[in-house]
Amino acid sequence: MSIKNEFIAFIRDLQDEICSAFEKTDGKATFREDHWERPGGGGGRSRVIADGNVFEKGGVSTSVVHGDLPEVMAQQFGVSNSKFMACGISLVIHPLNPFVPTVHANFRYFELYDQDGQLKDSWFGGGADLTPYYLEEKDGSHFHRTFKEACDPFGADLYPKYKKHCDEYFVNKHRNNEARGIGGIFYDYLRPNAEKTAEELFAFSKANGKAFLKAYLPIVEKTKDLPYTEAHRSWQAYRRGRYVEFNLIHDRGTLFGLKTNGRTESILMSLPPVARWEYDFHPVPGSPEAQLTEWLKPRDWINI
Repeated sequence: MSIKNEFIAFIRDLQDEICSAFEKTDGKATFREDHWERPGGGGGRSRVIADGNVFEKGGVSTSVVHGDLPEVMAQQFGVSNSKFMACGISLVIHPLNPFVPTVHANFRYFELYDQDGQLKDSWFGGGADLTPYYLEEKDGSHFHRTFKEACDPFGADLYPKYKKHCDEYFVNKHRNNEARGIGGIFYDYLRPNAEKTAEELFAFSKANGKAFLKAYLPIVEKTKDLPYTEAHRSWQAYRRGRYVEFNLIHDRGTLFGLKTNGRTESILMSLPPVARWEYDFHPVPGSPEAQLTEWLKPRDWINI
């Protein structure tokens, strides 16, 4: 059974809710909206915020694309002569203040059809993760606990399972498996089966989507007015460089969008406005920067 219409309505409502909350928090900047069309079918609604009191750059984008499955994706899925539909919401927010974490989230749904348009496969994916530059442990705990509370009604095993997936996925393998941030949850290829219907999986995705603002905004409100120095900004830019590396080298969503003729401006809106690289840099031992690098490893953020 296809639930694409319900999922599309969900992501569009969530986009409106998140953008409204971010504009209220920022107090200055508003989102610019662009509607775009994909040559092969479908399109999206991209919203970008920049140069605000709180948010230096951010994007909250929804898309619904469809058509013939590109050959490179057909090979990946092991199918031929197939059509597809992919819809989702994706966001990345880069705050100005280094004490406010960068955040990423996405929730998506994919359907695969035969040439007659009959549904032959479908799956859900999504999650959210936090990338701080400076952090109080209780804030990391709040972020993780909020998503655990969203997952638990659907199974006590889900949060630890999807936290582990997140810890394993958002890693720069070329940097000795250095984590991008402190994680969150990440799930993919959740298919309806005898145990979970499409409606139940949709409810799970919806619960996590609705948990996003509850997980992130209290941290923003707490940290957005903290004083900072150019040294703090320099560390932020250095860590943002790692964010860029992950998104361009490893992120499946970025690569999928580029390989399916997605809108490049929307795909790359996840990149920060300022980033830097420094040869063989190591933070001063015992510093807050060094403490962060110790936290960029899988750890129990619930029981701290």
